[in-house]
Amino acid sequence: MFKRLAHVCIGSTNLAATEHFYCTILGMKKGFEFLKDGALYGFYIEAGETTFIEVFTQPDGANDDRPIIRHLCLEIEDIDLVIRTIRERGGTVTDKKMGADNSWQCWITDPSGVSIEMMQYTPESTQFTGKPCYVNW
Repeated sequence: MFKRLAHVCIGSTNLAATEHFYCTILGMKKGFEFLKDGALYGFYIEAGETTFIEVFTQPDGANDDRPIIRHLCLEIEDIDLVIRTIRERGGTVTDKKMGADNSWQCWITDPSGVSIEMMQYTPESTQFTGKPCYVNW
C-alpha cells in the first residue's frame, strides 16, 4: 500500500540560511520553489530518489499551532565521510556513535532548530533484524 516516505515538511525562520545549510553544508540539491504573491515561500530539497524535505517560511518560529518538527533522519552510506565533509564545509556535527538500534548515527541542527539524525545502517540494525530495540533514554 505504501511505497516510501514522500517528504517531511519543516518550517524555516530564514529561507536563505536554510537553503545554505541543506544545499551547501549538507550538499543536497534544491528541487523546486514555492512562490506566493511573487515571493519565495518555500522549496523542496531532494533527499534521495523520490523523497524530499519540504520547507516553508515560518518567520515566527515554532509554536503549538505551527511546530517546526522534532527531528528528521537521513540515511547515509558512509558516516565518517559525511562527518568529515560537513566539518570541512563549516558545519557543526556530533561524532558518530552506535545507537540502541545497532545503527551508526550523528546529529546536526539546521538554522531553524530542526534536529537531523544521519544514520548508517549495519547488518545488525534493528530496522533489518526486527528484534526489539532496548533504550534507556
